[in-house]
Amino acid sequence: MVFFVLIRKRYMLYSNNPVSLFRRWFNICRYKKYNGVRYLLAITFFFITVSCQGQQQDMKHEWSQWLGYERLGIWHLDISKDTLVDSDLKKLWEIPVGTGYSGPTVSDGRVYLMDYTTDSPNRERVVCLDADTGELLWIHEYECTYSVGYPTGPRASVLLHEARAYSFGTMGDIYCLDAVNGKVLWYVDGIHTYDIRLPVWGLSASPVLENNLLILQLGGSPGACLVALDKDSGEEVWRALDDEASYSSPIIIDQAGKRVLVCWTGDNLVGLNPETGSMYWKVPYERSGGIINIATPVYASPYIFLSSFWDGSMLISLSQNTQEAELVWKRAGRNERNTDALHACMVTPVIYGDYVYGIDSYGELRCLDLLTGERVWSDTTLVPYGRWANAHLVTQGDKTWAFNELGQLILTKLTPGGYTDLGRVELVKPFKVSPNPRDGVNWAHPAFTGRRIYARSDAMVVCYEVVK
Repeated sequence: MVFFVLIRKRYMLYSNNPVSLFRRWFNICRYKKYNGVRYLLAITFFFITVSCQGQQQDMKHEWSQWLGYERLGIWHLDISKDTLVDSDLKKLWEIPVGTGYSGPTVSDGRVYLMDYTTDSPNRERVVCLDADTGELLWIHEYECTYSVGYPTGPRASVLLHEARAYSFGTMGDIYCLDAVNGKVLWYVDGIHTYDIRLPVWGLSASPVLENNLLILQLGGSPGACLVALDKDSGEEVWRALDDEASYSSPIIIDQAGKRVLVCWTGDNLVGLNPETGSMYWKVPYERSGGIINIATPVYASPYIFLSSFWDGSMLISLSQNTQEAELVWKRAGRNERNTDALHACMVTPVIYGDYVYGIDSYGELRCLDLLTGERVWSDTTLVPYGRWANAHLVTQGDKTWAFNELGQLILTKLTPGGYTDLGRVELVKPFKVSPNPRDGVNWAHPAFTGRRIYARSDAMVVCYEVVK
């Protein structure tokens, strides 16, 4: 076992794909001509495979990036609930924080988020807390004055990987920090390095990691809407597209035997080679107004579903034999008040079988036929009516958990037959801060890890545990 650990660390065999690991280890033995080690290939491969399977299970129960493990928005809760009442949740701690929309992420017993303080001078911060107690472990802060709409705080979630924390600020500050102590390992001043064309509400797309590359949607020029940086040094590896940036976080999927970076920019849905930035396919996204592409693309093989506030929804079909894509349908109403299909704002929809569920522009929960976009039903009880009214959705088996902007955690059942409310519990009250609407809104996505929920407002972060 010691041999396995040393070999894996020495040659950076961190992939969770056993076939990829086997090939890489074979090439090491072949090309470096290490006589006498080939006979260890089989046993090493066995240990690596077993270790990876165990690590995959552990990773599923963490929430180390936007939307959790593999950006699937799944809560890997080990118990099933049919109802939800106050006594089902136990508050473990609550800690004051600054304002912001950055959803918490959790790994290795620590919770990370970004916030904003308007003390002179204004500062953007990365905050690290003990996951069990809420104790403040460290803060990394830097001066940052916003020149964007809704200047309430950072948007993107901190990405965690191999004892490193990667943050992406509203104004383009990119940091790689030691996840244990907050020490700066490298920094890129994105707005000046890439001449970023800031979206109206600032940079919001959470970065994604593929092998040794940190990939960001930052709207730079020339040809730098998407940029890949070496995760260890911060050096640029590739850049791609002249598109404007949107607020939608990219995902990485498998298509016809290859990894594909899927990103919804301000102008297109694109599929790129994540290692090189070269384009596999592009589907134009014509918009009638400004960019309010916020929801993450939802992938349910072979389809990708998109929905935006102004321009409704579209369904794209991906070839399973080649790297190609084609539009299946696109539907939009006359405007954001007279909508067709779904005009989602912040919430990323969920797909169950042949149906998609999401929240329309003014808070109406809808069920659509995935293959046609036809509305099956609508419901107005999940979140109160209001422009941009929001509730984040995560799935757990045949149930859906929602965290609405009032700070309520809601257990639901979504089926083609309708919406069932199985109970709701208030986790954290909204904190009124200008220019947020209504009496304050909780727009940050919670983290769901093990039996715990980590949720935040513009004033507080809380931790609850599900009781059996």
